[in-house]
Amino acid sequence: MKFKIIIVLSFTILFSSVSFAKESCRCLPKDSCWPKKEVWNDFQKKLSSPLLEPQLPIYPCQVDSKSQDCAKAMQIIDNPFAIEEQVGGTQSLGYHNAWKAEASTYAVKAQNEKDVQEAVQFAKKHNLKVVIKGAGHDYLGRSNAKDSLLIWTHAMRQVTLHDSYKPEGCDASKAVPAVTVEAGTRWLEAYSEVTTKNNRYVQGGGCTSVGAAGGFPQGGGFGSWSKKYGTGAGGIVEARVVTADGELKVANACQNQDLFWALKGGGGGTFGVVTKLTLMTHDLPETFGIFIGNLKAKNDTAFKETMQELFAFAGKNLMNEHWGEKIQINQDNSIDLTLVTQGLNKDQVTKTWASFVKWVGQQKDVSFENKYISIPAQHLWDLNYLKKNHPELVHPDPAHGEGTFWWKGDHTEVSFYWYAYQGRYVPKDVFEKSKLKSFVDVLYKASKLASYSIHINKGLAGATKDAIDRNKSTSMNPAVFNSTGLLVMAAGEAKVYPGIDGHKPNSQKAKDKVKAINKAMDMITKATPTAGAYANEADYFQKDWQNEFWGSNYKKLLKIKNKYDPDGLFQCHHCVGSESWDAQGLCKI
Repeated sequence: MKFKIIIVLSFTILFSSVSFAKESCRCLPKDSCWPKKEVWNDFQKKLSSPLLEPQLPIYPCQVDSKSQDCAKAMQIIDNPFAIEEQVGGTQSLGYHNAWKAEASTYAVKAQNEKDVQEAVQFAKKHNLKVVIKGAGHDYLGRSNAKDSLLIWTHAMRQVTLHDSYKPEGCDASKAVPAVTVEAGTRWLEAYSEVTTKNNRYVQGGGCTSVGAAGGFPQGGGFGSWSKKYGTGAGGIVEARVVTADGELKVANACQNQDLFWALKGGGGGTFGVVTKLTLMTHDLPETFGIFIGNLKAKNDTAFKETMQELFAFAGKNLMNEHWGEKIQINQDNSIDLTLVTQGLNKDQVTKTWASFVKWVGQQKDVSFENKYISIPAQHLWDLNYLKKNHPELVHPDPAHGEGTFWWKGDHTEVSFYWYAYQGRYVPKDVFEKSKLKSFVDVLYKASKLASYSIHINKGLAGATKDAIDRNKSTSMNPAVFNSTGLLVMAAGEAKVYPGIDGHKPNSQKAKDKVKAINKAMDMITKATPTAGAYANEADYFQKDWQNEFWGSNYKKLLKIKNKYDPDGLFQCHHCVGSESWDAQGLCKI
């Protein structure tokens, strides 16, 4: 079962003095320079725990790729929760010709909001490059940078459930059932408290190690059932955030409304350091389900016909509140289905698929294997239940806490070095009868160049009225309302890193994959010229990214960015306002 992952870290490294050249400093103001040892020492006294000097988890391999320490390091980076305990760790190791994972010079292991405030004030005073990391799962490398001060929120993981939460400064009419998560909380911890223990649901990520308060909800945040519950951003009730002036602000529908709107979809690491988020909770359905299938065609003609029939079926039956996750189109004339349901029983699922199953039965060159697993909704993240009833779905990790696990399908992304990662919304009009055939022609041609997946939960076309209404108050690209899902093309290798013998990326393979994916995605883009893209899952080299990621909302987001962070303390690749800075967020252009 394939969901998605995000990741965090922790490594206690003793503070020591290092001398730095002036180029380690941000460029503005011009007389700014890296603080001296005694300045760092004084700063450290204001913090709850010692400053850390991060190293990459693969550092032993950089020293000696044949050593036992390197072999141990490669085992660590094979485990998403082990990576989270490394202050210098990130879920992805890099992106071809774009970025590679690099450790910050120093890290503040934030234990509380005061630590975050101290770190922001110090970075602003000394004009330092700032990196914010809770989970560290970012395809564009925005949660790591060399010559930087890392604000690391991994230790802040308190989860508090509220039967009725009234946002600060609001009247009782704004009160809703909710959960408050600190900045380092992972979704597994949130689901354990909300769902397993209290029989409620919070709209979150599929991967258990994804951060619940970081880039996922702040960038939009599609859950498995977005068409039922809306996006993670739409579920934000309140945020506590340290802005560039070092002040702690409360943002909700009743105060700092502009900042609140920007934090709901404008992107993580951009408007400040979020220390806590309060998220709406929902009634839990009786069951969640998993529909797994494989379609195989014996020849190209049969495969194209199968695609046509499947997408016609999907447009009518799957683009609604009951279904989510992905349809994977492979280059070998096969299609893998990894879909999830909410609120449906086995008989209802069987009835839904009956017409398509009947069609396949009439085809001599097409086969279809499938199965459906129904799980009591309260037990979807209950490891004891899953180990007893569905051990094939989970990878338990008792070394990192009782009840800790990840979905087995998520392992493919752990410590990945990306050759390419591109995403594009799929507009609902392509499923109209008059347009579907021509769009499937494009999808078919693209499949001969590269495999790809369409995530039907990552778009709000077909969503409930409540989900749509909540998302109207977010700063996400309005194109999301017209989107049936997100098409993703990606390629790369696990556990490779430039410069490490035996683990170097395959440059020729990368070049070939990039060329094929660029050509295939160009076909998709031409067929969907106004579709837009999702900022959390996008091409590092995305053209016109302001419009593609945020559409008509970008102008307003930029104004808010300049209001709360006029000097650009918080900068990251293709984040709001980054066009005024260089690629490392160091100097204004």
